[in-house]
Amino acid sequence: MGRATVARNDHGDDLLTYDYGPDLLPAPGGPLDMWRYRDLLPIGTGSVRYPLAVGGSPLLCSPELADQAGIERLWVKDETHGPSASNKDRATALVLESGLRSGASVITTSSTGNAAIATAIGAAACGVRAVIFVPDDCMPSKVELMRRCGAVVFRVRQGYRAAFELSRQASAELGWLDRNTGVNPLTLEGKKTVAFEVWEQLGRRAPDVVILPVGDGPTLVGFAKGFNELRACGAVPRVPRVIGVQATACQPLVRAWRNEPPAPEDPAGTAADGIAVPVPSIGGWTVDEVRRTGGAFVAVSEDELRAAGRILAGCGVDSEPAGAASYAGLRRAVRDSLVASNEEVVVLVTGREVSLTPASASNGAVFTIDADLGEVLSRMGGVDLPLPT
Repeated sequence: MGRATVARNDHGDDLLTYDYGPDLLPAPGGPLDMWRYRDLLPIGTGSVRYPLAVGGSPLLCSPELADQAGIERLWVKDETHGPSASNKDRATALVLESGLRSGASVITTSSTGNAAIATAIGAAACGVRAVIFVPDDCMPSKVELMRRCGAVVFRVRQGYRAAFELSRQASAELGWLDRNTGVNPLTLEGKKTVAFEVWEQLGRRAPDVVILPVGDGPTLVGFAKGFNELRACGAVPRVPRVIGVQATACQPLVRAWRNEPPAPEDPAGTAADGIAVPVPSIGGWTVDEVRRTGGAFVAVSEDELRAAGRILAGCGVDSEPAGAASYAGLRRAVRDSLVASNEEVVVLVTGREVSLTPASASNGAVFTIDADLGEVLSRMGGVDLPLPT
């Protein structure tokens, strides 16, 4: 139970492994949530302290969506039913569960939006303060939601990568809990649980293909890790092919997949802000994982994203552009002969627009800064937040 060992992959990233075997898998039946798989999570014994319900999202069968994509069998894993309406809730829940057990009082992360919202909502529920770093062009409505949940939000003028580095620096120097995706291995451990759920919801078997939106890469890597662990436990004979989807305006992983040299990316040129990451935190690992599964990457246009969103909505699945990217990617992959019409496919809808209205928090705040830790500390004067003595 939680018998994790820290290893390193070929890129120097931390990777948790377990003493794999069928005894780590839950028996059929019982409630479906992410804590059902705690024997493959590094949390050990004792009651789960995280107070919000996470996991157990529906796997929907839609013949209409399958028909419009040109395939026979399609499942939609709808991750929009959690506390923050995105798959980021899984990583947030596991990081905060670990933090609650270690006595953490402040959590930090960087994000283009959804991970930050999940962190702000989760931290508020746990009584932990959140300090969040976002690029200056982060959607104002998302920033306001973070503030209303009580988070201190720093909009960083130099963009997402600078926000990421500043959050990591603050965590290292101030002792805050680091929830940054791709560097805290717990984020992958939380995200892999969606693979376990798909396996159970399909009658304890693997689909042929899984299609996912990709920004930094951990959603894809986590999903592949989940199925790799199921194979290591003897539950499935193979890992599904994984196809990653990016927006045409910001497609660094598509270029890497094609062995093209890096080129200028335009994250502001796509409505899919959740996957508009010019320098993915675990890009090399993500490309390697796709190669190992025999998968691929595809890029989709803004028109394709809009069309996918409309089609999903018409079939009862509400999604934001980044969430709809998986279905847009499926249609593109079928046209490019990357998916055959008779294959069984799962697409992951990772999020929808959040319309939560939490009570205004008087100690939430928003600042626009340059990427400088000294400016962070000076702007937080008067903010009710634990600081080092």
